[in-house]
Amino acid sequence: MTTTATAKTINEVGIDDLYRAGGGILTIDEAKHIHQIIKQAISKAKRSRLSAAEVWKEVVGKKVLKPNHPHSLHQRVYYSVYADWDTSINGPPLYWFPSLQDSKLTNLGKIMEIHGPKLLGTSYKDPIASFNLFREYTVRHPEVYWSIILKELSVTFHEPPKCILDTTDKSRPGGTWLPGSVLNIAECCLLPLIHPRKEDDSCAIVWRDEGDDDDSDVNRITLKQLREQVILVANALDRTFTKGDAIAIDMPMTVNAVIIYLAIILAGCVVVSIADSFAAKEIATRLRVSKAKAIFTQDFIVRGGRKFPLYSRVVEASPHKVIVLPVSGRNVGVQLREQDISWKDFLAYDNQHQRPNHFTPAYLPVDSMINILFSSGTTGEPKAIPWTQLSPIRSTAEGWAHINVGVGDVYCWPTNLGWVMGPILLFSCFLTGATLALYHGSPLGRGFGKFVQDAGVTVLGTVPSLVKTWKNTDCIKGLDWTKIKSFASTGETSNVDDDLWLSSKSYYKPIIECCGGTELASSYIQASPFQPQAFGAFSTASMTTGLVILDEHGVPYPDDKACFGEVGLFPLYLGATDRLLNADHNDVYFKGMPTFKGMVRSNL
Repeated sequence: MTTTATAKTINEVGIDDLYRAGGGILTIDEAKHIHQIIKQAISKAKRSRLSAAEVWKEVVGKKVLKPNHPHSLHQRVYYSVYADWDTSINGPPLYWFPSLQDSKLTNLGKIMEIHGPKLLGTSYKDPIASFNLFREYTVRHPEVYWSIILKELSVTFHEPPKCILDTTDKSRPGGTWLPGSVLNIAECCLLPLIHPRKEDDSCAIVWRDEGDDDDSDVNRITLKQLREQVILVANALDRTFTKGDAIAIDMPMTVNAVIIYLAIILAGCVVVSIADSFAAKEIATRLRVSKAKAIFTQDFIVRGGRKFPLYSRVVEASPHKVIVLPVSGRNVGVQLREQDISWKDFLAYDNQHQRPNHFTPAYLPVDSMINILFSSGTTGEPKAIPWTQLSPIRSTAEGWAHINVGVGDVYCWPTNLGWVMGPILLFSCFLTGATLALYHGSPLGRGFGKFVQDAGVTVLGTVPSLVKTWKNTDCIKGLDWTKIKSFASTGETSNVDDDLWLSSKSYYKPIIECCGGTELASSYIQASPFQPQAFGAFSTASMTTGLVILDEHGVPYPDDKACFGEVGLFPLYLGATDRLLNADHNDVYFKGMPTFKGMVRSNL
């Protein structure tokens, strides 16, 4: 393993090396203690003929490398332990190792302990030893897995499905999932439930505005309060629009944005997701393709203490009605066009008609469209990708199984409803009973890091460039992130040293790498809490996901062969799109793809 951090092996690292790497923070006594732990780990590894990975595991397990220690110290130990590591033989160096006891307490681990012996027979041992067998079983029998998972998530059907999967229609390579079922997925997010335990007084969202006193309490809203706010907006929508109308949201992912998102779906309309960073031309394209009837936005955006205009960009792009929220206070800070309306007046219009504080959700078939998202559009017009009510079920199930999100967690991921991670985060919280954590401002500075600490975030999602900024600016110095039990990362290629820094901030908790797509509403490859993890690497295909690696001739490599090639996904994938609004779905995803065991593979 090559690194500039150190040329020494762990056997050669002395007390003085550790002391100097401590950057004046580490005392000589602490350096001696760390050195003693390292020597004990090396001795144990020699006696048991264990690898460098076991040395690292032993050192980290003792928690002698602390989050407040300089990164140079963490680098010194990590890179020294793996100085002689041959990645061509051993694969990437491992930094996190699952505990059998902890694995049995995870969401998926509990399910495996209950159902594993029934489904796998005597082949089942425990969640760690049998994870691959169990995952492979879910690929062959996805209907069995999904029947189990639906009972674990906050999914309540108005009319239950006739079955889990119908494959009789050969014109649908992805099958028909949950046929006959009717529900409103937004209502599912708002209902109190016994299992998982989600009560009216449970905290649904915790947030803080940028610029607020960092020492003040964070803001909280209960499930009951959230439901009341969503109903208020849904009633206003119902008075103004028609069921099935497409309504855009172009604003930061604030509490109000989340309320509006859920209200649009509750009312039987369709959300059009637009990122608040887009220029007027990009906004206009998305409004045109989606045929949006109106758009919610803010007057301004606050980032890093500065105000940036948003309403003016939307006005340039849209001739339609714009509902404008103020970035602060009760009144918008811009002059509105005649056809536009302020947030206060939009809601007051409903109040003056004395509409009751209740709302009957629009119950729709499970394959009804609820959200139009878009590809990046970097190579042409962005693909308009519709999410159905199946999509939140898929995305939530992966957060539940791979990131272990559930009741008691506080889940934060700086993102936007204009990108796929926004809806994924929202549903992953509300359908598992976790609390959604939102920071109304820039995630680049200390204010965000302080919010993570004060909100008690237990699961923190990132993108690699964000981690690099935190590390390079040292903006979270002195903050306590040790409540975090796991991180997650997507969107870009991760950097090993940046991830070393990030993981160290919570005593080396795992970073769950995720790779997927808007079309899938999920990730097809991820990390897993049942497998050892290496920085910047995936360890498994996601649950129920069948895939092959194709050579240049479209021929699959054997499953046990290390290889480079193109990924082909099996089409039986709950939640994946089966249509595009502005392109031919089959041409884009299936044309030219080979068949495998009678199924056409997708290049999603």
